[in-house]
Amino acid sequence: MIALVHGTLISRNPTDVIVECAGVGYSVNISLGTYDKLPELGKEVTLLTVMTVREDDISLYGFATPQEKQLFLLLTTVKGIGAKTALNILSSLNIDSFCQSVRNADIKSLKKISGVGPKSAERIVVELRDKVSSIMPSAALTPAAKTPGDAVSVKNADDAVRALENLGYNRQKIQDVVRDIALQLPEDQRSVENIIRQALRALN
Repeated sequence: MIALVHGTLISRNPTDVIVECAGVGYSVNISLGTYDKLPELGKEVTLLTVMTVREDDISLYGFATPQEKQLFLLLTTVKGIGAKTALNILSSLNIDSFCQSVRNADIKSLKKISGVGPKSAERIVVELRDKVSSIMPSAALTPAAKTPGDAVSVKNADDAVRALENLGYNRQKIQDVVRDIALQLPEDQRSVENIIRQALRALN
């Protein structure tokens, strides 16, 4: 079981990264919350990981904080919530918002998440309502440096479009939505993570 990877960040996308450790490159699936906390390419990074093993696949899921990993593991204990859906939930809502939705039994907000239907949302509330109170979010990695002006908005919008494509959305449908959101948001709120969350709300 691989519980942690520490090495050089050689590739970063909104849905996955590659970390080189002692000459071996590990492909790690990540959430938007973790993506937004990654350092620049070529810098050292540490990700807490969960490894899933199936008959036809071995995958690594990486997290910037112990709290995010803990929540991922809690989500995968819920019937019908697999690793990919759990990661999608973490990308759609930050930890505070998710825990608040669960504590308040906000089924409406939960079922808006891609891959989470009404029954799954109800199970999440029933099974996790008493467990999420112990999870406190905190940042564990240094955020990536941001460049000023509209250039970063366009780049972040492009990254957001690619991430949404990976989640199954049609590029033509999402491109205009994402770019409009990126330009309407205040400059200090134009992170890839926030653009994607706003786009998911609009698309749903």
